[in-house]
Amino acid sequence: MPEIGIVEIIGIDLDGEMQGRPIGLPGNPPDIVVIAERGAPALGIGERAVVRFSRIDAHRYEARIVRAVGGAPDRVIGIYRAGREGGRIEPTDRKLRTEFRVAADDAKGAAPGEIVLAEVLAQPRMGLPEARVVERIGDSANPRAFSVIAIHSHGIPVPFPKSALDIAARAKPIALGDRADLRDIPLVTIDGADARDFDDAVWAAPDPEREGSWHALVAIADVAHYVRAGDALDTAARERGNSVYFPDRVVPMLPEALSNELCSLKPGVDRACMAVDLWIDAEGRLARHRFRRGLMRSAARLTYDEVQAAIDGQPNEKTAPLLERALRPLYGVYRALERARAARGTLDLDIPERRILLDASGRIARIEPRERLESHKLIEELMIAANVSAAETLERLKQPCMYRVHDSPDPEKLAALSRFLDGIGIHGLTLAKGQVVRPHHFNAILRRAKGTPYERLVNALVLRSQAQAEYNPENLGHFGLSLRRYAHFTSPIRRYADLLVHRALISGHRFGTDGLPHAHEDFKAVGAHISLTERRAAAAERSAADRYTAAYLAERVGAEFTARINGVTRAGLFVTLDETGADGLIPIRTLPGDYYAHDEVRHRLTGRRSGRAYVLGDPLRVRLAEADTVTGSLLFSIIEDIRRESKRPRR
Repeated sequence: MPEIGIVEIIGIDLDGEMQGRPIGLPGNPPDIVVIAERGAPALGIGERAVVRFSRIDAHRYEARIVRAVGGAPDRVIGIYRAGREGGRIEPTDRKLRTEFRVAADDAKGAAPGEIVLAEVLAQPRMGLPEARVVERIGDSANPRAFSVIAIHSHGIPVPFPKSALDIAARAKPIALGDRADLRDIPLVTIDGADARDFDDAVWAAPDPEREGSWHALVAIADVAHYVRAGDALDTAARERGNSVYFPDRVVPMLPEALSNELCSLKPGVDRACMAVDLWIDAEGRLARHRFRRGLMRSAARLTYDEVQAAIDGQPNEKTAPLLERALRPLYGVYRALERARAARGTLDLDIPERRILLDASGRIARIEPRERLESHKLIEELMIAANVSAAETLERLKQPCMYRVHDSPDPEKLAALSRFLDGIGIHGLTLAKGQVVRPHHFNAILRRAKGTPYERLVNALVLRSQAQAEYNPENLGHFGLSLRRYAHFTSPIRRYADLLVHRALISGHRFGTDGLPHAHEDFKAVGAHISLTERRAAAAERSAADRYTAAYLAERVGAEFTARINGVTRAGLFVTLDETGADGLIPIRTLPGDYYAHDEVRHRLTGRRSGRAYVLGDPLRVRLAEADTVTGSLLFSIIEDIRRESKRPRR
């Protein structure tokens, strides 16, 4: 291997380390471990970087990132720092390892500390690369800037073309016409208290024809009526692929005239909908289903907390009138669907989701776990049933279907997971030769880990071992949900895939002329695109959350925290704080004086002289050394290894 080369990221291993493939080298390449020395892994799958190679052993090389490739970036986002002869831009993207020099005439009046978008100029032969400010974005001291940085850094489209806005502005409520009249059914929306759009409503009642069975109705905003295939609004929605959610704002897939008004199922007003009737037996099996295009009127906008409180015996003025005629039957359906879920053995991960709560000034008030109630699970199970019904119906009608697919896990990742589990005494995946792995194999592992110090980590590692879900017109099934066919139908306000499914249902049922065009779109290409926009949105949301979290902890630099090792790499230890769930790095150079060898099979760093080992899952007490709000990265140092030090008296 040469000293310097280019690699492409091809995967992420159990520790979160990047796996690379060398570009432009003949023969059978060795295994490449790509190291990003500062912060979380900086490159996504498919991205390339110039790296410096060093040999690990006969078959493996380590590649330390020098810079991302594709040439110098055309544009850069960063914080402007003033100087005597112009200024400098400190990039917010941690992949960019250099600052950019800005001449005084090219600063466009930018103030120190301001976020700017700059155009990169020709690279000088010596010194820093040069750039020219093209847009002043805002004050970096304002916490709301974190979302702005994420939006610009990840290329999230924000303004809609005027042609798309004009179409949305001309949209009007619709009359009943040939639609099914669902306005007398007490459909309710159940969402979080902070929900910004309401695109699904539910209702249920006992099935009068079969004792112990249920009739449920899931009604979804009829977005396809307003967004016609091929028009400017459709083009803008497809480019976005999905809405993107930040702690302080949302970048919607559709203009607010639709997403917040005509396609939002607000209580007491008529709204166009696509509805599916679900007949569910006592064991939660879907006996039959029927799609209708209708007109509905939501009976109430309820929150998860309100619904759960009503079922637990504390109804309020909104939920009390609906308790018997809507809410209790919905819980009856949920109990049945839950039995079916258990019977088919879906992957039952417990990954605590944390939410960032802001005060009136936009600063973080607190970071707390998002409570998971039965009311959340109720909506999830009904949406899954509706999605399965959509996929089954499109297959029966021989219509194109944009499936939501989740492939089986990669065998190499399963082997790595099994070795780690064996190392901590939780027996891993012991499969007979030729046996196919199923979700229930993972559930057995999760049950064994429950109540142990490794419970949270094992859940996270099982998640890392899974394939990435995507959109695809080829049905690969959904491994995690243990379903043979599955499509997204329930959120066309915020997901383009759901809009395609609605159009296919309209065409298949001959509900109108606003279904799929006669010359069907290239579903394969569209599926690849919207899978990428989904990953783009997730990366933007995560980077904004990282910056908010770094800002929240910046005032506590020097403070001590309990944490657990969630990744062991040649760059150091990645840790997750127990208190906030924040992730950060303990650089290997800060570990107690020794030379540490990385054992990727056992997921540990071991000191060659002292024998001191740091292993995936170990609890630590750490000190926050640095909180960088520009990049969203946290650096820590070790105070003590809790598990080891607790076994002997403190000096």
